[in-house]
Amino acid sequence: MPERTVTIGSAHGLHARPASLFVQAVTASGLPVQLTKGDKTLNAASILGVISLGIDHGDQITLSAEGENADTVLDQLVDLLTTDMDA
Repeated sequence: MPERTVTIGSAHGLHARPASLFVQAVTASGLPVQLTKGDKTLNAASILGVISLGIDHGDQITLSAEGENADTVLDQLVDLLTTDMDA
């Protein structure tokens, strides 16, 4: 299963708006994507789950996905997460 580790670029982390944009991108991909922060792993398509992790600017998370085009989807999600969505 491909995975990517990414450092969060949004100035205020993944609060409601950036988390929503991220979850929408995950859902649109059509692939099951897992998000891991520390020892917690969850379904990246869950807005409540993503927000509950308290992901801040500069935190490192790991994304993993299964399915056709998983590498491409992960690269697109990494691009989104390294962008300051608060700008």
